[in-house]
Amino acid sequence: MVVVSQRAALNELVVIKTCKCSSMFTGVPEVDLANPEAKTLILKACQEFGLFKVVNHDVPFELMNNLENEVMKFFKQGQFEKDKAGPPDPYGYGSKRIGTNGDVGWVEYLLLNTNPDVISPNSLLLFHQTPPNFRGALEHYIFAMKKMCCEVLELMAEGLGIGGRNVFSKMVRDERSDSCFRVNHYPACPELQVQALSGRNLIGFGEHTDPQIISVLRSNNTSGLQICLQDGTWASIPPDHTSFFINVGDLLQVMTNGRFKSVKHRVIMGESTMSRVSMIYFGGPPLNEKIGPLPSLVSKEEESLYKELTWREYKNAVYKSRLADNRLSLFEKSSGQ
Repeated sequence: MVVVSQRAALNELVVIKTCKCSSMFTGVPEVDLANPEAKTLILKACQEFGLFKVVNHDVPFELMNNLENEVMKFFKQGQFEKDKAGPPDPYGYGSKRIGTNGDVGWVEYLLLNTNPDVISPNSLLLFHQTPPNFRGALEHYIFAMKKMCCEVLELMAEGLGIGGRNVFSKMVRDERSDSCFRVNHYPACPELQVQALSGRNLIGFGEHTDPQIISVLRSNNTSGLQICLQDGTWASIPPDHTSFFINVGDLLQVMTNGRFKSVKHRVIMGESTMSRVSMIYFGGPPLNEKIGPLPSLVSKEEESLYKELTWREYKNAVYKSRLADNRLSLFEKSSGQ
């Protein structure tokens, strides 16, 4: 049996991609969902950044902490035990390799479909083999994330002045919704600190946009998340384990005809001596849902920027692409079309 050393694996990843450290960004918009001005603040944040932080939410910290503890118990297991939940199909356990097209990162993860009607052998196996405490924490957490996701989407619709408050949220609430839940674990590694001292950081998860409607992210109190600002520079987001970050996804950019921006983001390692854990709920529509710019958001002076597509079509395009690819460009309308 040949054992590949951690040093060899790390060097392989460093050669693939390194980056310069960036400044900490303190301008992330904060939104209190109970604030009467929440819809206005959300609208502005989605147009300028594609990301905002939800504070003073009603999700108990105990609920977040319980799931994080259960998740860490899973990742602390031996590799043989973790591999029983993989390889990803795409659901299940995965390590290092992100997708099937050559993307790699300093990460291991669990990916679960949140719809029990969608059959995924690894997802079902993982769910039924997990201890009751893990399963219970997972169910309660996903329920809370779906509720928050829909509440935020309805505030977005109100802010845009769209007829029908549930124009976005009904797709996530649909019993055929193709939403999913992902847990990323970025192990601490002493060698990463050496890289950081020399102004280089290892990529934990490469730059990308989220393809679904929106994402609800919560991480432990460890840095690493970066977003790409409008001027093209990368900025590190200060961690906050008591709050949630909401990302605009590609489908929401399409439906708003580009008014909302799907934020490009990544995770880099080397900024902290602690491991990073992030838990992300991706709110998605049914696979056959037709997605296109909403007519009420396309004025007579404007053109639709995107062709109509289904989530299944876009999802297939995503799986065939690399993380950093601009997948939406495949569905953009050419001028005058």
